Amino acid sequence: MEIKEMVARARVAQKEYEERFNQERADQAVKIALMTINKNAEMLARIAVDETQMGVYEHKVAKNLGKSKGVWYNLRDKKSMGILNIDERTGMIEVAKPIGVLAGITPMTNPIVTPMSKIAFALKTKNAIIIAPHPKAKECSSKAVNMIKDAIAPLGVPADLIQVIEEPSIEKTQELMKAVDVIVATGGMPMVHSAYSSGKPSFGVGAGNVQVILDRNINYDEAADKVITGRAFDNGIICSGEQFFVYPKENREEVLGAFSRHGAYIVPENDREKVINAIFSDGKIDRDSVGQSAEFIAKKAGITVPAGTRILVVEAKGIAHEDMICREKMCPVMGCFGYDHFEEGLQMIKANLDMEGSGHTAAVHSNDQGNIIKTGAVMSVSRVVVNAVSATTAGGHIQNGLAVTNTLGCGTWGNNSISENFTYKHMLNITRIAPLNPRIEIPSDEEIWK
Repeated sequence: MEIKEMVARARVAQKEYEERFNQERADQAVKIALMTINKNAEMLARIAVDETQMGVYEHKVAKNLGKSKGVWYNLRDKKSMGILNIDERTGMIEVAKPIGVLAGITPMTNPIVTPMSKIAFALKTKNAIIIAPHPKAKECSSKAVNMIKDAIAPLGVPADLIQVIEEPSIEKTQELMKAVDVIVATGGMPMVHSAYSSGKPSFGVGAGNVQVILDRNINYDEAADKVITGRAFDNGIICSGEQFFVYPKENREEVLGAFSRHGAYIVPENDREKVINAIFSDGKIDRDSVGQSAEFIAKKAGITVPAGTRILVVEAKGIAHEDMICREKMCPVMGCFGYDHFEEGLQMIKANLDMEGSGHTAAVHSNDQGNIIKTGAVMSVSRVVVNAVSATTAGGHIQNGLAVTNTLGCGTWGNNSISENFTYKHMLNITRIAPLNPRIEIPSDEEIWK
């Protein structure tokens, strides 16, 4: 089907859905859509790994289960249509309206849960959405979308409300972006830039390069296990996964010992360039290394690591542009560096973020609330994960207040329009009915300027 026809059909379906579905019926559609992914988590994870040849099956199962549950937990009690709020003081009334037809651009790194969450947000807000999957994940993404369509069809949801480009291409995606009302682009920077250049309002993401600071007087074994878990999750392809950590210089042996005990291989000095050259090519991440295991990376680098190695840790020679290991690495490899005082450590990871990943995410492991707050105050990021696995919580968690999503806004630091996790509210237009309230006394000039 041509893109033009898909969009035309979506517009008809959106009007029908808007007219026929109230909050209860829309929420039921959202629930069924998410439950469909949840109940088929294993099968969908398997076909995603088989098609994309990246990531870890068990971790993709966990993503399918956790994200579907988390998105429903966030959305289930939220009002998303009609009158949202009446201000008690002014009497201003806020009325929610759907946007219309959305384009959902989805990556090969998260080919199941990213279209899932975008569809859930669209159903919640009475919008139509057309998913444009990554060409190398077209089969598994299309399977997930069509399973959702089949599951919600008995509820009376119009067939063309949710659509997917079965044979995606760059040209088709660009055509789609120019024809819809709003674009939600999750994926590589070239695609996000293309969305911003389409002439249509767009929500994009920034580059990930999550920086971690380890404070003094913490349990390094606990922190190391969490950091390693995040870096190893889905073989490092998650944009919110830990990339680089700094630690108190005087505790180097204790810190690196803790990392070793929990499955990290500390790369010897004479092998560090081999690892860097294995994952970077001409200053960019080597595609052959993306989403591959630590053993794969080690073999590619020509080094031997113990069986069961979860990640490789390379000690940096400097910060930011001084060492390639400070850049984003979409595989289970981390960089690290020691600091003299906490504030210096913050400046180190801020420099790394200023180079790549500005606006995205930082993580802190600390028992000092002052240092935790200081991290948030200093870092140019949209979220700071505290004493937790960044890879699995920065994108939202029931316990941390961040909206569960797969699209993480990075603010103007990352050339994005929002500095929070993208969710259903960003798919709404709001009309504000604003009467003058005569009960509010207008102060005199003297009272205003005193």
